[in-house]
Amino acid sequence: MPPGYEINDLIKEDSWRMFRIIGELVEGFDKLSNIEPAVTIYGSARLKPGDEDFKLTEEIANRLGRLGFGIITGGGPGVMEAANKGALEAGVTSVGLNITLPEEQVCNPYTTKSITFNHFFIRKVMLVKYATAFIIMPGGMGTLDEVTEVLTLMQTGKIRPFPVILVNSKFWNGFLDWLKNDVLTRGLISEDDFTLLRVCDKVDEVVEAVQSWYIKQELVGKKAILK
Repeated sequence: MPPGYEINDLIKEDSWRMFRIIGELVEGFDKLSNIEPAVTIYGSARLKPGDEDFKLTEEIANRLGRLGFGIITGGGPGVMEAANKGALEAGVTSVGLNITLPEEQVCNPYTTKSITFNHFFIRKVMLVKYATAFIIMPGGMGTLDEVTEVLTLMQTGKIRPFPVILVNSKFWNGFLDWLKNDVLTRGLISEDDFTLLRVCDKVDEVVEAVQSWYIKQELVGKKAILK
């Protein structure tokens, strides 16, 4: 028998599945409603603790945590584990939004708040909804999916523009060159879309980008209240 594919199997129990989807959304909203300000960190589940980007992720999360930012990840190993570890050591909320997969992804041990989802699209909503900034570490297909989705949501006005920080210029330069030399030159995106992105290599750069944006938005909000 061939393996079952979740999307293709939807027709078998559509009505009951809708209740499970609603239940996952409600659980996510209930558990995450008080975690702001928070930063979502994306990246590969395959990075090992000895990898330089693993160490860099841990330090970024720790520094942001000490400034009062909660950290949100996909809850698994690799970059997610590093980010949650840094957050836990900083004493802030360390959120892991795990996903049920055919090959089980076990939630890393460094989360203080964990939810396991059955549906990727609900997990994606939660990763985006409560974030003040997005930090993108090196990763594969899943990471590319996440960064392009975040940029698309901003480009189309579905979410407010927040910092989208690509960490490790050596890794991301090829992607950016392709966007500029192939996608932009054909008019498939606009020059303004690049204002949504910034590339950083050092922890201080990442922390400054997140903190300065957050402070700026806080000041804008206070001015609006005073008016």
